[in-house]
Amino acid sequence: MGDILIGTCSWTDPTLVQSGRFYPPEARTADDRLRFYASQFGIVEVDSVYYSMPAQNTARLWVERTPEDFVFDIKAFRLFTQHPTPVKSLPKDLREALPAEAGSKANVYQRDLPSELVDELWQRFESALLPLDSAMKLGLVLLQFPPWFYTGDWQREYILSCKMRLPQYRIGIEFRHYSWLSEKNAQRTLGFLREHDLPLVCVDEPQGFKSSVPPVAEATADIGVVRFHGRNRESWEAKGISVAERFNYLYTEEELPEWAPRVEHIAAKTTQLHVLFNNCYEDKAVKNARQMGFVLE
Repeated sequence: MGDILIGTCSWTDPTLVQSGRFYPPEARTADDRLRFYASQFGIVEVDSVYYSMPAQNTARLWVERTPEDFVFDIKAFRLFTQHPTPVKSLPKDLREALPAEAGSKANVYQRDLPSELVDELWQRFESALLPLDSAMKLGLVLLQFPPWFYTGDWQREYILSCKMRLPQYRIGIEFRHYSWLSEKNAQRTLGFLREHDLPLVCVDEPQGFKSSVPPVAEATADIGVVRFHGRNRESWEAKGISVAERFNYLYTEEELPEWAPRVEHIAAKTTQLHVLFNNCYEDKAVKNARQMGFVLE
């Protein structure tokens, strides 16, 4: 059975800090909070770089502030996963190089950018993660595709192109459209991921929506990933709410053990399994992450 690393999908969420129920009073800076978090858990997912491109110096500081065996999973920048991306989130020099039509928009998609600018963004992203990779602290890069990224030949080719963009890093694939793991398509999807050594990101999330992926627990590579999004049906596709509100859910002591045999099943087929809680509203993710540690003992 592989190593099981348990953590959360953020250590800086404002609602977590404001709750006052996780960080000690003396942990007042970003440095202090990361050091404290890393004393409690062995892994964290960095979601902030989904919203803006990472910086190499920031990654270097993460290396310095965490123990030698600490692991960072990195959520890919939104432009790379076919999400609308605010122009203001692009690096200043690349914003200035945009064609007039794209530069006048509030949001752009990858298709709106010249290929040379897309190439440059991927190269900068790869370079920014080098300090983590060199310190052997980079787990994988999470590619979370949107609900409108449904199963198809073009989509599979795009996933493979992303792997080619980051040849020295491991990438994990999370789907947000039910078609990928529906009864009809699940075996083809799992076979595709296994053929190309791509870890499936297994999920626990509200069911019954087109954006709901079944809680399939399978390993498709030597690294496994499970992300817990909560089960808040009312907020799952709600409009006009914050990200924290969308994942406002505390798993009960009865719900977490449901995943114990599934986690053990994946761990038995991998060398390392990342179990990450994304219900990052106040201290709910850290509370459930700790509870999961006890469940798996």
